[in-house]
Amino acid sequence: MVASVAAAARRLQRALGRSLSWRGPSRRPLSSEPPPAPATAVRDAFLSFFRDRHGHRLVPSASVRPRGDPSLLFVNAGMNQFKPIFLGTVDPRSEMAGFRRVANSQKCVRAGGRHNDLEDVGRDLSHHTFFEMLGNWAFGGEYFKEEACSMAWELLTQVYRIPEDRLWVSYFGGDPKAGLDPDLESRDIWLSLGVPASRVLSFGPQENFWEMGDAGPCGPCTEIHYDLAGGVGAPQLVELWNLVFMQHNRETDGSLQPLPQRHVDTGMGLERLVAVLQGRHSTYDTDLFSPLLNAIHQGCGAPPYLGRVGAADEGHTDTAYRVVADHIRTLSVCIADGVSPGMSGAPLVVRRILRRAVRFSMEVLQAPPGFLGSLVPVVVETLGDAYPELQKNSAQVARLVSEDEAAFLASLQRGRRIIDRTLRRLGPSDVFPAEVAWSLSLSGNLGLPLDLVELMLEEKGVRLDSAGLERLAREEAQHRAQQAEPAQEQGLRLNVHELGELQRRGVPPTDDSPKYNYFLRPSGGYEFGACEAQVLQLYTEDGSAVTSVGGGQRCGLLLDRTNFYAEQGGQASDRGYLVRTEQQDVLFPVAQAQLCGGFILHEAVAPECLQVGDQVQLHVDKTWRLGCMEKHTATHLLNWALRQALGPGTEQRGSHLNPERLRFDVATQAPLTPQQLQAVEDTVQEAVGKDEPVYVDEVALALTAHIPGLRSLDEVYPDPVRVVSVGVPVAQALDPACQVALQTSVELCCGTHLLRTGAVGDLVIIGERQLAKGTTRLMAITGEQAQQAREVGQSLAQEVKAVTERLSRGSRDVVEAQRLSKDIGRLTDAVDTAVMPQWQRRELQATLKVLQRRANTAIRKLETGQAAKKTQELLERHMKGPLIVDTVPTESLSGVTPAFTAEAWALAVCSHMGGKAWGSRVVAQGTGNTADLESALSTARAYALNQL
Repeated sequence: MVASVAAAARRLQRALGRSLSWRGPSRRPLSSEPPPAPATAVRDAFLSFFRDRHGHRLVPSASVRPRGDPSLLFVNAGMNQFKPIFLGTVDPRSEMAGFRRVANSQKCVRAGGRHNDLEDVGRDLSHHTFFEMLGNWAFGGEYFKEEACSMAWELLTQVYRIPEDRLWVSYFGGDPKAGLDPDLESRDIWLSLGVPASRVLSFGPQENFWEMGDAGPCGPCTEIHYDLAGGVGAPQLVELWNLVFMQHNRETDGSLQPLPQRHVDTGMGLERLVAVLQGRHSTYDTDLFSPLLNAIHQGCGAPPYLGRVGAADEGHTDTAYRVVADHIRTLSVCIADGVSPGMSGAPLVVRRILRRAVRFSMEVLQAPPGFLGSLVPVVVETLGDAYPELQKNSAQVARLVSEDEAAFLASLQRGRRIIDRTLRRLGPSDVFPAEVAWSLSLSGNLGLPLDLVELMLEEKGVRLDSAGLERLAREEAQHRAQQAEPAQEQGLRLNVHELGELQRRGVPPTDDSPKYNYFLRPSGGYEFGACEAQVLQLYTEDGSAVTSVGGGQRCGLLLDRTNFYAEQGGQASDRGYLVRTEQQDVLFPVAQAQLCGGFILHEAVAPECLQVGDQVQLHVDKTWRLGCMEKHTATHLLNWALRQALGPGTEQRGSHLNPERLRFDVATQAPLTPQQLQAVEDTVQEAVGKDEPVYVDEVALALTAHIPGLRSLDEVYPDPVRVVSVGVPVAQALDPACQVALQTSVELCCGTHLLRTGAVGDLVIIGERQLAKGTTRLMAITGEQAQQAREVGQSLAQEVKAVTERLSRGSRDVVEAQRLSKDIGRLTDAVDTAVMPQWQRRELQATLKVLQRRANTAIRKLETGQAAKKTQELLERHMKGPLIVDTVPTESLSGVTPAFTAEAWALAVCSHMGGKAWGSRVVAQGTGNTADLESALSTARAYALNQL
């Protein structure tokens, strides 16, 4: 083993080839000379060192998509995958339970959530949204401070050959407020390793005390820093490696308790380490990035990358280089790990990252269309050997990147024109209107990330109306809350008089057939076309008919045709925007569409003049629409699965859906059992896994009566009516002699649906409740949210298994038993509130209820034994004369059945003392005058003797 480490070290040293003198940022193309120490050699040397010389087990990097941890958007540190070990919740039968010494290189993403570097990327020479974390761990006291510090020092100075005089260390200097002493042990270890006292620095908890969260394992840390100045002038220290010693547990009340088992958790960023070994001030000047920067230069024709920042970076060219290089790495890793661009959570962050990359590549670097996708092979070339999933999924990654880039380009160009047009109308001191920025954003219509809009304005020296944006964000949150339930006369509507006037004028009903004009591209994405229409009538907020609107006015629009889905059949309304055909640089946001007597009224905001007779072009919010389609098809599958599990007589009582979740009311004779809920999910999963086609046809209403087992609601359907059939062509389902319709979902429906079931991804029922006798309401989620819910459920199930194992082993003392009881209570709260499969929640709740009873019984037994032992000790010490037994409950006196209550005894004694008492049958307390204790003791003895 030692030989293989030495071999790795020699290869690394040959790669270094020369001294580690620092050089400033290059002002020439990075391809002018090869990097001295390849990053792959640096990574390999780290892993070989810990595996071969110090007996560590190498584990692969976890996915950047957290498994069963809803507190994280992305894995952002090497320790994330080992949290069950730190928390003591690891399944004792799992492979992880056997980990003692472990090392790896972990893929990390810091974009969104608590740790977010997204908006800093490109502005300087060091920030990244994706980075690699080299780490080694010791679990359960396998080794601790001395070994961890010695290994780190050995690797840096002997394998990587970093000069010792360039390294400084820091340690925890204590926290008197928290009652924590300085970590003098770590200080002394560094001194014993030869670090001069002048380069051993002491810092407080902000710098050198690491905590996982508000509660949980924590401890002091010691950091190794590198001096960029190299002894010339004042030191310029950058953190290189952080060694965390987990020895405390932060309780929910804020107190610190010692951990029963101590752990070591270290982390060192590969990018910064490579920069040190290659003698570069910037991580972007290393061979982790130079192939990408060269590919960007060749593909765009932009000036070569020169490493400039701030005012020196004219035209923001170098900033764009860094943004595109960083973001394409992040996108490649995330998509390869299953986090694709989406509309909420981590997928929404990925969507933001992709659109930022598109903007910088197209507008600053003048890249040709499809450019970003062409960079994916370069990422695979640099990272694929370390992370094989990149090689496996490279084609899919490139396809998704190219598709989203193409879809976003038109919006980006339109957004730029709108910004320029708005700026021309502003005065020198005006702020950019929040309403315009919101209409451009991911929350509005064009899908530009707000931080990107703000950056585009910043480049022009214009401030954004931040207060206005906050107000609009609050209004959006309220709107989403309202959409969680069906609209009850919300928004603008046409009353009977207005409808009569339209009919009198001979205005035909709105042609909304274009809402079905969408198709599936060969690559798998959906294409939604725009719709050309004419304004037939305008209405003010109070319902008055007018011929024109404008000036930011909220209004209702009646058009001759539309591609917007108006809320009906339980499906939420579309949203989006429209533009005038002759002036496409002004967006008219459309918040919703309502069906009123055959007419569809669009609720919109008119930033400028809009008149009756204007020709307009309508664009639906594609992400919102796709989310509704996904949920609607899932609702049909859920309805069919319920009939399969509960019987063919099962009836739907209603439903409502939006892109976030779906709600389904079903007639039931009794609450669904966990087994039935699981069976329903399994049936839906099977249909989704088959990726069956969804057939839709309009047929005469009379013909639908012949469809065997047709599911329809008690409502009026149009004639002809749309029939939605999963996996079976509608014509085949209409055949009375054919029974295939009994084996799949066939319903009458006017909603918009997926064209194949596979896009549902998954379905999880996350809640149920009884609305009334005989009616159960189910709440469900799909896709990425459903997968995360399953992972949360699996994680909590493992925690329950782990706590069951702890309970079976027994507790050594009352304190340990009480801690276990608290953990069961915490776990019960987590299961009660988590977004997870409802069938699994109910099973775990039943298990935890039993565990809590067993834990409480164990505590009482330990307390009884403890009290009996203490009482015996007191009796042995005071065999003669009177004896006061204090704070020992009567139930703890082993073998003695009390003949009177503690409260009655205390009341008799304290009344004699002129005081009062209170308590229970077992424990009591009181007050009184203590001037004559002998008399009080006599009263206590007399009362007890009289009762026994």
